[in-house]
Amino acid sequence: MPIRVLLADDHALVRQSLRSLLEHEGFEVIGEASDGQTTLEQARSLDPDVVLMDISMPTSNGIEAARGIRLSCPKTKTILVTQYEGEQFIAGAVEAGVKGYVLKSQTATDLINAIRQVSRGEVYLSPRISALADTYREKSEYSKDPLTVRERQVLQLIAEGKSTKDVAGILGISTKTAESHRSRLMRKLDIHETASLVLYAVRRGIVQP
Repeated sequence: MPIRVLLADDHALVRQSLRSLLEHEGFEVIGEASDGQTTLEQARSLDPDVVLMDISMPTSNGIEAARGIRLSCPKTKTILVTQYEGEQFIAGAVEAGVKGYVLKSQTATDLINAIRQVSRGEVYLSPRISALADTYREKSEYSKDPLTVRERQVLQLIAEGKSTKDVAGILGISTKTAESHRSRLMRKLDIHETASLVLYAVRRGIVQP
């Protein structure tokens, strides 16, 4: 049985290139998504073996989508394919249970090896990411994000410039509920200005500047 893969990237050309590569190598690409929320929905409905996704995606970034997939689809493995290698991204990936981290500067062979390793239940980290991940694990001063998955989704959408009404529509919740999430996350973070929320989201790697 071929390894069944779901592709998630907000650039259509990237998805097309990955699909061509993976199908040539004998993988079965069962779906594509261009944002984090759709990625999670497709993972739930298609039950892929592996999800390949970028970190930077609208509505819910790859790390947040990975958190949701780990909870909803425990047999599905996630691999980040990204250009980002900052501590905040690695920390988020480790905490989200990501099983693979491949830099876009790596080769196609590296990516293929990563998929095969992860599908066998192993972990694949780019050599550069592996060293940084070890450093992160040894550090204790990096505080955990106190927000829930939903609150991080709301924070990302706010940081993307969405209004409370927009947030409600995108997440399929009432405007009152969206406002409640916004108020609660601001209290948790002790941040009371939108500009400061955006800065926090950037520092945490929830959105990119």
